[in-house]
Amino acid sequence: MQNNTMPCNEATRRTERSRVLRCVHSLGVLAFLYAMFGARFCLAQPMRPTKNTIQLTDVTRESGIDFVHSSGASGVGYIVEAMTGGIALFDYDADGLIDIFFCDGAPLKGSKESPDQLHHRLYRNLGNWKFQDVTEESGLKRTGYGLGAVVADYDNDGDPDLFVSQFGKNLLFRNNGDKTFTDVTLSAGVDGRYEVGAGACFLDGDNDGFLDLFVASYVEFTSENHVPVFSKGQYLMAGPQYYEKNPDHYYRNRGDGTFEDQSQRSGVGSVLGPGMGVVAADLDDDGDTDIFVAQDGSPNLLYVNDGTGRFEESGLLSGVASNYEGKINGSMGVDCADFDGDGKLDLFLTNYQSEMPVLYRNLGGGIFEDATRKAQIPTSLYPHVNWGTGFIDFDNDSFLDIFIANGHFDRVELMDDRTSLKLPNTLLRNNGQGRFVDVSRESGNGMEIVESSRAAGFDDLDNDGDVDVVILNSNAPPSVLRNDTPMKNHWLQISLRGKDCNRDAVGARVSVKVGGKTQVSEVHSGRGYQSHYGSKLQFGLGKWEEVDEVSVQWPGGARETFGEKKADQHLMLEQGGGSR
Repeated sequence: MQNNTMPCNEATRRTERSRVLRCVHSLGVLAFLYAMFGARFCLAQPMRPTKNTIQLTDVTRESGIDFVHSSGASGVGYIVEAMTGGIALFDYDADGLIDIFFCDGAPLKGSKESPDQLHHRLYRNLGNWKFQDVTEESGLKRTGYGLGAVVADYDNDGDPDLFVSQFGKNLLFRNNGDKTFTDVTLSAGVDGRYEVGAGACFLDGDNDGFLDLFVASYVEFTSENHVPVFSKGQYLMAGPQYYEKNPDHYYRNRGDGTFEDQSQRSGVGSVLGPGMGVVAADLDDDGDTDIFVAQDGSPNLLYVNDGTGRFEESGLLSGVASNYEGKINGSMGVDCADFDGDGKLDLFLTNYQSEMPVLYRNLGGGIFEDATRKAQIPTSLYPHVNWGTGFIDFDNDSFLDIFIANGHFDRVELMDDRTSLKLPNTLLRNNGQGRFVDVSRESGNGMEIVESSRAAGFDDLDNDGDVDVVILNSNAPPSVLRNDTPMKNHWLQISLRGKDCNRDAVGARVSVKVGGKTQVSEVHSGRGYQSHYGSKLQFGLGKWEEVDEVSVQWPGGARETFGEKKADQHLMLEQGGGSR
């Protein structure tokens, strides 16, 4: 304990003099280090974070989005009720505005809800924060128990296609380029078996220019093998440990609009779930795309690609199977980005109740360390279930912040007064020194919403240069949050168009040099909690009005530079348009 009493005798005064001398000595050492190492030493020291200016405003009511999610519950606590569902943010009609797709549930056995009232929804962005339900006219009106959604141009025809993982058979919708979709699930060969799906991602695993499809699997569940749990006067949802695990799936794109199931040949079919959120990225910097799978109560998986679409599961060896204590968590969502500016992609993982989220810092060579404590991720998250998440620079200060969606699926407050079924979400601001500060309660009325949130998606919905938020809330309307942070900083948005690689350039890595440092971002298809967002890359530039250089490493290894660029604009960079 710190001693706050005043000195009252000679011995105490001698002690105080000794402390002063030690302080003077320390100052001398600091001066010496500064003289030897200059600013590099100073920059390594903690700095007090600048005042938070992030403001997220709830604009759901005026947006015209009337979707109300349903888990299709019947009151007995089926395990899938907790998992639904994902969202996808993408420009389906190529008008330059990001549209919103919501997964919905369907009536489970014993439910009194009408199947006609529950279906997935697509809302077209009309601009000025107005959205129109175009589900039926777009051809996406389907009743199914939606769990996850992912978007990519799998047939390289210039428009984004949509895959939906479900409890039951999956769905693949091909975009026709005329604001409509066609269900090609059966002809493409990706319907899969009747099971509990989870997160999914498109990636070019073998670098042949066509996007393959990875689909995580959860557990072997039907209403017939349901495990009832009754406590405190209510049915609770049994965890995945009560059910058999299922293997994940890998579909190789043949390049003719069809896929071949290569789950066993690729190596992913030999590993069992229960998987949830996924992200595909080059996590070992060897030029090909790997796959990370958040596992619910089992060791997390890291499928390391050998460059040919063959994968070896290396979660334990890479340091991401568990937290630093060796504890296996109930992991939910995951995002991937370079949070500390060292050029390597890190991972942030959300987890179950009475577990901390985990920040895995990439040390290089495919090795990660648990940096959760070092980054000061707040322990206030410990009591709660965390779901959707994203590394997002909300204030464009060039440092990635973290958003976390919270909420339980049981009336847990009857058993644990530290948490609740419905909760506000969490916003952690990056202080620029590798540490995070909880600014949730000072960041606008959008952070005051109390629901049981699941998926969260992030993109610039109004093209004003900052990133907005869409949240799917379980058994409730969604939340649409407009970023009203005062625009004091500059920004740059980059979209890519592949020519020799896949058209969406999924897997491409973009580097932006500005102000003496380099920011790195990668194009991902599928991330967060079983969702899709962020195909348009966002770079916060702080005070800088121009970037020194933009460079792209395209899938397959080709590199191009695009020179200096002015800030505060959206760039479309086409492969072959730069210098090699």
